[in-house]
Amino acid sequence: MGSKEQKKALLNQQLEQLGSITNSPSVNKTSIIAHASKYIEELKERIDKLNEDVSTSQPSHHDHEDALPEVIVETLEKGFIINVFSEKNCPGLLVSILEVFEELGLELLDARVSCSDCFRLEAVSDKEGEIECIDAQMVKQAVLEAIRDWKQRNHQD
Repeated sequence: MGSKEQKKALLNQQLEQLGSITNSPSVNKTSIIAHASKYIEELKERIDKLNEDVSTSQPSHHDHEDALPEVIVETLEKGFIINVFSEKNCPGLLVSILEVFEELGLELLDARVSCSDCFRLEAVSDKEGEIECIDAQMVKQAVLEAIRDWKQRNHQD
């Protein structure tokens, strides 16, 4: 007989906990369960709304593919540090960027390149001769234009 009473006491304790968790004002077992069911449905709706909000706030895969690589140019005493980063591999992009360096009259002193899963270029350049009119913004714009041209060529292929 003790086992049956223990099970009943445990069930009552669990129903009290359920009522407490769901903020149920009821003391009736059926009402507590009905209130908990309603509470669970409300939680599901909130989760669905949050998931919807998250999915609309994140860029779509298509938007991500169209994004240009990130370009950061820092000025040195007689040159620039140029960093280009893309989360995906960009075959042929390095050549396009190096051609821009040549057009701008920048001599590549040192570079680190990774083209496996992503594209990363860290380059240190020096101005050939005394080209004073080139600044970091001009270098950045020229590199971005080379990236746009490269991207356009690759979409046409």
